[in-house]
Amino acid sequence: MKYTRLATLPTLGDRAAKLLLPKNQVKIRRHKSCTWVHHVDTVSALALSPDDRFLYSVSWDRTLKLWRTTDFKCLESITNAHDDAINAVALSSDGVVYTGSADRKIKAWRKRISLGDKKHSLVCTLEKHNSGINALALSNDGSFLYSGASDRSIVVWERIFENDSEDNTINIVVLGALRGHGKAILCLAVVEDLVFSGSADKTVRVWRGIERSYSCLAVLEGHTGPIKCLTASSSSSSTVEDCDTTSSGGVNSYVIYSGGLDCLVKVWQIIVPNNQQFL
Repeated sequence: MKYTRLATLPTLGDRAAKLLLPKNQVKIRRHKSCTWVHHVDTVSALALSPDDRFLYSVSWDRTLKLWRTTDFKCLESITNAHDDAINAVALSSDGVVYTGSADRKIKAWRKRISLGDKKHSLVCTLEKHNSGINALALSNDGSFLYSGASDRSIVVWERIFENDSEDNTINIVVLGALRGHGKAILCLAVVEDLVFSGSADKTVRVWRGIERSYSCLAVLEGHTGPIKCLTASSSSSSTVEDCDTTSSGGVNSYVIYSGGLDCLVKVWQIIVPNNQQFL
């Protein structure tokens, strides 16, 4: 296998160009400054636009940055996007960017094209958690946003598209909270109507949402340390070997990959009959 490193962001050219003008300098601490294209603390999360043309990065330095992937130029930096470290970012198909922070807030950002804005503006602030937000995930159609926090809860938010206003502000309401984990929620993933959550309590939980009602289908135990990241995929089949089910409607098979502070990656398979009711 061959690989090539295409760039390190910000690129040398981007840094050099910004150094020439004093207005491109931002103060990062007393008697010290750098160009606005730099992150000055841990880069905590990344998200690609659906067309792969833009990359969003968030950092513990409280900034949200936008990069163009064709030339890796930094196009925009929102300074002090939050009051504390930003831990998560999620991007909807219509261009709304969600950021989650240790300040317990979720913020939604958008380019207000109808007003001629070329930069992202804050269009909504969501507050429900009692502690810092560690993870965000969106449903495929962007209708539902899931946020996981150190308060051990996953809050489910619904975006009401018909109430989006002409100035591109958006309306998001709370549907409820998923509770069951014993410690902080550290990561989330969404596949179809299933939500997967990884926690400092060393478990992965599988939640299913049907008609805005959610319940836990399974608790996956096996890690000996907090679960820091996970991803999942699905495949449908009319028959699955070794699956003890009498479902006549077929089943869905999901594979979940979880990574923990125990230095292990675990791979799980769950089989969900299409007509399964909540446990």
